[in-house]
Amino acid sequence: MSISYCLICKEQVDLQITWKSLIPGSETNTCDSCYQTLVKINMPTCPGCFRPQNNHDLCPDCQSWEKDTAWKGILERNVSVYEYNDAMKEILSTYKFRGDAALVAVFEKDFYISYKANFKKKSIDATIPIPLSPERLYERGFNQAKLLADFLPLLQLEVLERTHHEKQSKKSRHERLSSSNVFSITNRSIIEGKNILLIDDIYTTGTTLRHAAQRLKEVGAASVSSLTLIRS
Repeated sequence: MSISYCLICKEQVDLQITWKSLIPGSETNTCDSCYQTLVKINMPTCPGCFRPQNNHDLCPDCQSWEKDTAWKGILERNVSVYEYNDAMKEILSTYKFRGDAALVAVFEKDFYISYKANFKKKSIDATIPIPLSPERLYERGFNQAKLLADFLPLLQLEVLERTHHEKQSKKSRHERLSSSNVFSITNRSIIEGKNILLIDDIYTTGTTLRHAAQRLKEVGAASVSSLTLIRS
């Protein structure tokens, strides 16, 4: 038995050493009580954005995106791991806005399992973590999306740049949906013909991911999907 500490509540956790526990990513790095507060999304969900619902039909939001000729087919699909409950709201705030990058280890196992279940059979050529603006990266000290992308056994490309704007979390839904595209491509040649998996921490309206996907499709990406930690 070894002693560790829950990354969420910081309380001591006694870990039983087994062959399975020696596999990287096999531990949750949390106590049972904290881990139980993380609600994984179960079916049925919207096939477009992974919103939990009572059927497998495209949700009204995704129908609106797909009816708009400018956005139809831009983002193939989004998959998310967890629901956005009160516990996750607090954890995400600690992770992103209070600079506790170590918390990302809590999500490693479930994030990888979600990738394996939903994208392993699809021919994904590379992941692209949604970037922060240079100002936001300096302020935060790390890119939470990149830390998540590091969990996946895929080539990781950093070809998107982001212009500094007000935090998305401070914008209303209408402001998010009507915002201008803040992304640009730094290397067009390595995107053409590629199947890309975007990585981000949270899917709210889908605007950020679609804006990034739009830029990638403009330079020849074959398809763009996304894997996000949370579905808001």
